[in-house]
Amino acid sequence: MSNPAMADVADSGVAADELKQFIERLERLEEEKAGIAGDIKEVFAELKGRGFDSKAVRQIMRIRKKDRAELQEEEAILELYLQALGMA
Repeated sequence: MSNPAMADVADSGVAADELKQFIERLERLEEEKAGIAGDIKEVFAELKGRGFDSKAVRQIMRIRKKDRAELQEEEAILELYLQALGMA
């Protein structure tokens, strides 16, 4: 084997155990992620059921993640492009 890490895994029970632990951790995290995604889907369904627009809420969430300067720059570029197309 040309890869030393692969040789360690093949030759050492400790490295194999460590690899197995990483894989098991990743599998648990993937399960948690799936559960959280399901929870998010349920909240959006509830939101929609109450008459809110989920696309608008998703856009608000994207906006809230950005810092003020980044948001202002994006808005300025969008406005410039809209003006160039005669849409503003």
